[in-house]
Amino acid sequence: MQLIYAAASPFARKVRVLAHETSLLERIELLDTAVLPTTLNERVNALNPLGKIPVLLNGEGEALYDSRVICEYLDTLHQGQKLLPEGASRWQVLRLAALADGLMDAALLARYERGVRPEQLRWAAWLDGQLGKVQRALAELERQAAQLQGPLDLAQIGVACALGYLDFRFADLDWRAAHPRLTAFQQAFALRASMQASEPV
Repeated sequence: MQLIYAAASPFARKVRVLAHETSLLERIELLDTAVLPTTLNERVNALNPLGKIPVLLNGEGEALYDSRVICEYLDTLHQGQKLLPEGASRWQVLRLAALADGLMDAALLARYERGVRPEQLRWAAWLDGQLGKVQRALAELERQAAQLQGPLDLAQIGVACALGYLDFRFADLDWRAAHPRLTAFQQAFALRASMQASEPV
């Protein structure tokens, strides 16, 4: 299998962490690339018409995207405990994983507004709107932090990667100040070998 990714992408990091945790990483060739909304990446566009990463080429050469689909696919390939559980807890895991994905989405849009859009074209209200989503997601994750305990699952991985992206790109937000339970979760989760091996650069 091949994974087309960017080291700074929190979505790609989520896939890499899951692959590491399920002992699948050694079966995946990592192909680092760059993707921006304003710059065409013809290889990525040919595999994913949305032009987004990550993209996984599975053993049959089929392109899978986005990170949610890739994670669910990889979770079918290992013999260990599934990170997307069956039964009632599945919906709780998926809901928290979706909240983490939404946080990442908003943070990426804010990053593009701050760092990619020419300064004279930046829209303060748009940036504030995206950062508002980040703050509301953090507040809800803090409220539900108890759900991030227990056996490893996709929600924990997604939340850890989302918080790691805030540390990487938005240190000025100081998200830890108002979220002590999330801080404790992140401090513990960041010690995992899968997180340390996938630190964004």
